[in-house]
Amino acid sequence: MDSQQGTPTLGVGMVGYAFMGAAHSQGWRTASRVFDLPLRPVMAAICGRDATAVRSAAHRHGWAAAETDWRALVARDDVQLVDICTPGDSHAEIALAALAAGKHVLCEKPLANSVAEAEAMAEAAAEARARGVVAMVGFNYRRVPALAYARELVRRGRIGTLRHVRAAYLQDWLSDPEAPMVWRLRREQAGSGALGDLGAHIVDLAQFLVGEPLTGVSALTETFVHTRPLPAGTSGPLSSGAGDRAPAEPGGARAPRGQVTVDDAALFTGRFASGALASFEATRFATGRKNALRIELNGERGSLAFDLERLNELEFHDQTQPVADAGFRRILVTESEHPYLEAWWPPGHGLGYEHTFVHQARDLVLAVAGGHHAEPSFADGLQVQRVLAAVEHSAANDSAFTPVPAPPEPALTP
Repeated sequence: MDSQQGTPTLGVGMVGYAFMGAAHSQGWRTASRVFDLPLRPVMAAICGRDATAVRSAAHRHGWAAAETDWRALVARDDVQLVDICTPGDSHAEIALAALAAGKHVLCEKPLANSVAEAEAMAEAAAEARARGVVAMVGFNYRRVPALAYARELVRRGRIGTLRHVRAAYLQDWLSDPEAPMVWRLRREQAGSGALGDLGAHIVDLAQFLVGEPLTGVSALTETFVHTRPLPAGTSGPLSSGAGDRAPAEPGGARAPRGQVTVDDAALFTGRFASGALASFEATRFATGRKNALRIELNGERGSLAFDLERLNELEFHDQTQPVADAGFRRILVTESEHPYLEAWWPPGHGLGYEHTFVHQARDLVLAVAGGHHAEPSFADGLQVQRVLAAVEHSAANDSAFTPVPAPPEPALTP
């Protein structure tokens, strides 16, 4: 119990402190200061292997303590929720241990590096759910108010029967062939490249907005730069920002290079359970595009379109209007009636990227306090993992249409 505010507390421990660690810290630090929550998140401890770096991160982001062993963090009595912000190769081990210890879990996307790992995690989460333990995947773009509102419009039938979905997520931070090797370029750590890093977001977002799963895909993937300089140390917030270059060897010799073992870009088409068609593009080689995510849905009664670079806006076309008046119109999603915005600023005062992590923390706290299902669940994360695996299988087999196995239990709430 928080003696100062009279509100019960929820002790949070986070593993990882880089880009996503900073973003998640912002969410935990802010959620209870904006929203009236039944539990107040307390930032109990942060964990990383480098003792000096993790202590610095704890001080910078407001964590009360630092650990260098994630097992010690999971075992702490003041930690009731474990937030996993590490590379994908450690997601399963940490999440399974935390769930077995009775700790709630938030795990960054993609859920795992393989379908087998994701299946084990989803099964453990389902078993833990029966004991009142909550598990959620960190697909933060679901928490953009404009996208949450788009989901409401689809659910209310405003675009009618769905015909098409097209989604693209474009970045350029690897377009320089001399950008250094980082963990995101190693399959054993990242699982896949642009497909898992960016494609996972738009697959989840499409299934979230539509309210049904993809049932099959046909895909192409490509690696444009096969070797990169090995870095002398760490770099920017994406572990290799655009423009970062590995230092040259003394005397101007070429720096040693490592093998890139993931895709640089992925293109795929898909079909939803209802028969609607979809197209997806994910790349980290779209020069001039820094974090460009766009998604559009076309239905019999209208269309919706969203652009992350204008994240407080939603485009809506009402096909039922007279043709003389028809066309896309801009909805400024800043009203208190819109999702999440009852607690923020007056209309017209926009939010930003970091607010999605505040909303994510808010939703997870409400699920823990209410003892109810959290979304996106580990089952949702497993569904995305199955789509990614089908994409890779299709790309390795001359783009053959590859079915996505149906989930053993409903992964998405209609």
